[in-house]
Amino acid sequence: MRLTFLSFSILLGSTLLAPKVMQAQKTKSVSFAYLPEQSYDRYNQRVSQKTLSQSDGGFLILAHKSVSGYAVERYDGELKRVWSTDLPLTAEESIEGFAQSNQQATVVIYRKTSAAQQLTAYTFDLKTGQKSAGKKLIEAGLRDRRPGVTFSPDGTHTIAWRYLTREQQIKAILANVYDAQLSQVKERTYDFHDQGAFFSTTVSLGNDGTQYVTLLSDGMKKLSVRRYLNTSTEVKVMSVALGGVFGGQEVMVFDTKFSLQPDNTLYAAAICTERKTGLYHSLKAVRFDFTDEGDMKFAPEVKFSPDYLAEVNKATQGTSKRLEDIYLAQLLVNEDKQLVIIAQKQYEEGGENSPIHSRELHLFGYNEFLAPRWHTIINKNQVAPPAEAFSSIGFRAAIFGPDLQLLTEETIKGKSDLYVRHVDMTTGVVQEPKGLGLKVANDQNLAYVKDFTTWADAKTIIGVSRPSKKSAALMLNKIVVK
Repeated sequence: MRLTFLSFSILLGSTLLAPKVMQAQKTKSVSFAYLPEQSYDRYNQRVSQKTLSQSDGGFLILAHKSVSGYAVERYDGELKRVWSTDLPLTAEESIEGFAQSNQQATVVIYRKTSAAQQLTAYTFDLKTGQKSAGKKLIEAGLRDRRPGVTFSPDGTHTIAWRYLTREQQIKAILANVYDAQLSQVKERTYDFHDQGAFFSTTVSLGNDGTQYVTLLSDGMKKLSVRRYLNTSTEVKVMSVALGGVFGGQEVMVFDTKFSLQPDNTLYAAAICTERKTGLYHSLKAVRFDFTDEGDMKFAPEVKFSPDYLAEVNKATQGTSKRLEDIYLAQLLVNEDKQLVIIAQKQYEEGGENSPIHSRELHLFGYNEFLAPRWHTIINKNQVAPPAEAFSSIGFRAAIFGPDLQLLTEETIKGKSDLYVRHVDMTTGVVQEPKGLGLKVANDQNLAYVKDFTTWADAKTIIGVSRPSKKSAALMLNKIVVK
């Protein structure tokens, strides 16, 4: 049965209306000290979310205070700083991870010395801000691949790993699983000797400590998920072919994104391209549920046909001959198990250290049975200097029931501001962008840092911005939408 999408013109029309300033009250603003990150790997942000909201309306911030260090700070709902604890770093150290549970925050530090690479964790008590002694999570050789770390969705479990390689090829991953107190509960080896010479892998961690290792193999055509329990040696595997030969064209996976939900359901999205031409072929989505006997749901693919390209050109008023520079950005699932996949166009203007552009958003909506319901393209035009690009442009998103909120910093109709768009996850209808009335500065200097954007609730947004060209200082803002 062929699925019928909602009329694209109806969905797109609402995004082309003139922006309006929503009825918003900026209840509080305080000065905010921030030193932009200096990373040699600016395409791979280790920590892209530096503000974590709390159930009482307050929030935690991982603030880059100076060249020599950071601080973890807790604020209440009125932007009053409750405590601030310094986290000094040496020249050989950098931030690798940031998460919180209901009792503490955890910061993981990467350290590279003349002898080894290490990941060390520090915890911060949410009530007092007291910092623990450092806990070494994993150590790797100096010439080994960089070790990795990730957290469970609720922040109660941490996993750190190092790669075991032979002639630069990954053969296994050695992982340590830790509980909320950073006590080791499991040491595990994920063996990949049965894989070919070229594959890609990611590690996800459930709230109960269960590990899910994804593998893209067979020439980037096959997706497998392996589940590892801490209480059993059994390894459960689910696999699905995402690539292959279709219509005489060999298709392979170009980009992937994964999202592990609190119930341990894993969602995967993949953009597939034609191997010979590089043309975008389709978007594919899969849901893996390992409960009981296990269940895997493979969504009907969304093809990037000539009609889809025409829709993109209409939305962006462009004349592109092909889709390019579109990457998966986020997977969002609400309590009704409706899924929205967001992809974004991002590219360099040309050459190293050139400005970074962030253009249109591609949204794809699925119902609870993983059937495609709608898709739409939201046009935007953002540009930033390379050193600040991935922390100042792009978008932030949050879901509240069927309401998906997207926040961007843009200049629309001559007004530079933070704009919110509401998207109905059931129908795909997009409301016109509405400015928050912050009057964000529009110049070549840093004016907005999206890493610090979060929602306290559906009507309350926390963000960091610079209000005018005359001001050199960033402000921490709390905006309540009426």
